Order: sequence, then C-alpha cells, then structure tokens
Amino acid sequence: MSRADLLVNLVKAGSEGDQQLLRTTVEAMVAEERAKHHHQLADKLAENLRSPKVRHEPREVSRSFDGGHGGLLFEVEPKRTLESLQLPDAVRDASRELIEEQHRRDLLRSYAIEPRHRVLLSGDPGNGKTSLAEAIATELMVPLFVVRYEAVIGSFLGETSGRLKKLFDFVRTHHCVLFFDEFDTLGKERGDTHETGEIKRVVSSLLLQIDALPSHVVVVTATNHAELLDRAVWRRFQLRLALPRPTPAQKEEWFKRLQSNLGISLGISPKLLASKVPASSFSDLEQFSEDVQRRFVLALPDANIKNIVAARLRQWATRYTVKDKKAG
Repeated sequence: MSRADLLVNLVKAGSEGDQQLLRTTVEAMVAEERAKHHHQLADKLAENLRSPKVRHEPREVSRSFDGGHGGLLFEVEPKRTLESLQLPDAVRDASRELIEEQHRRDLLRSYAIEPRHRVLLSGDPGNGKTSLAEAIATELMVPLFVVRYEAVIGSFLGETSGRLKKLFDFVRTHHCVLFFDEFDTLGKERGDTHETGEIKRVVSSLLLQIDALPSHVVVVTATNHAELLDRAVWRRFQLRLALPRPTPAQKEEWFKRLQSNLGISLGISPKLLASKVPASSFSDLEQFSEDVQRRFVLALPDANIKNIVAARLRQWATRYTVKDKKAG
C-alpha cells in the first residue's frame, strides 16, 4: 500500500473511530519503515500500538462523560490487560475468544455470523469482574462506559425507561464496552411478588434494549447476587463466566509478581506469604501489595522489605480481628 493510502486510512480511522483500521494501518506503516531500515521509528510506532501496561501508580479517576447521553455514563480510560489479571483458564480462554471475534468481525460477517458481545460475570465482590470488563476494553482498544445507576433510576419509573432508552441510543453509535455493575439492581427477577408491574415492564424494556444492541457494543454485566437475576436475563448472554475467590496457587503467583515488580526478595517465600495474608479476594491482595509498596518507597533508601512485610501482616491481622468482632 502506498504511503498516501496509508495516511488516508489513518485519518479515516481517527475520524470514524475505527480501531481495527487504525491497527492494520499502523501495522502496515511499521512494516514499511522496517523495510526501509528505519528501525527507531518503526519501534516507536509499534510501542504506541501495543496495549498499555498496567502500572502500580494510582489509577486515573473516572470522569463523567456527557457526550450526548445526559450524564448517564462514566467513561473510564481502560488500562488493565488480560495478562495482568489472574483468571481461571476457562474464563481467560473465553475472554480471548470474544476479543478475537471482535477483532475479526468482518471475516465473521462475510459468512453471515456476528461476533459474541454479551457477557454476564458473577462472583463475590473484589474478585475481578470490573477489572475483566476493563481488560476487554483495553484489548479491543475501545472506551469503557460504566452505567451510573444514580442517574438512570428516577423517582418515577417512567423516567427510568426513558433514560435507559437515551443511554442505549447513545451507545449504539459507538464501538465500546458498556459495563453494568451490580446488574441485579436493574435485572432483578420479574416474578418477585414485592415488585410492581411497572418495575417488571422496566426489566422487560432493559432486556429488549440489550437484545437490540449491535455487536460492536460489547455489553458486560456483573452481579454479586446471581440468584436475584431474572431468569430471562441468563439466556440473553452468550458468555456466562464465574469469577471465584483466589486459590492458594493464585495467591502465591500474585506475590511472585509483586516480588518481581519490586525487583528484590520479599524476605519470605511467596508461598508462605500467601498462606499468612488474610485475603479472601483479589481486591484484598491488591490492597495488601499496595500497602507493602507504599511503606517500601517511603522507607527508601534504608527500606527493609522483610520488616515491612512483617509489619503489614501484623496490621492486617488486627484489621480482620476488628471486622470479625463487628460481624459477631
């Protein structure tokens, strides 16, 4: 392809938000520059094309996005990748297949097949449902829109239906990941005798709107209470993935990665540390690791990582004792 054609495609991809055209165009430019032995430029292009790596610095705060939907969504800049998450093999494989189908949707459509784009995630809080939605958006190089329930759900249920329609009208025109956290808030069982007929109509409308979304909108829903979801919800989703609590092996792997990121030994084996940290979720593991890193950085240049880890373990043991007493 000529340089002129590449530039035209690049501008077209940017103006239309066509991420796949952008990727293929830049890949062609990288190949062309390498053929000319312009390796420094080629490397820079390739580096900027790759998915962003997960950093251990504070993440950017989500910003309210009012681009045509009246503040019904937050737009989050996705940074996590699939490789940065510890997932069950079945969940990782299914997620990769979904991403491949989205990237190669033109090929599928040439055979009159649409890529899958509706995902239901279930599991206890803190075990990666939101992170997986973000990773899918990162791998697809598309924005992540998070539904703001406080803006969607109105005092009058008729308002809720209207706002849902406005939300779906907006996302239909974007290649994006649309994330419903705590989906049971909207998709609750219509057979619940405590709910009014109007609420049941809102749920029916929500499900019909999800059905009508084009396949370039990847809908990811998450629930901590799968038993509350309407039975019709389950059949709407082509992928239904459970995210369990971390296993001992996953905890050990987590601390191996922490040790690798710090570049020094933790002073205690990852396996032993995994057995001592009172963490019941990946969110707990992340918080513990961030605690260790904060104290390590603040103690430089005389930081003693073994003492820091021991102090964090003592503090976390106290933290869980307090929580358990409150629960009792």
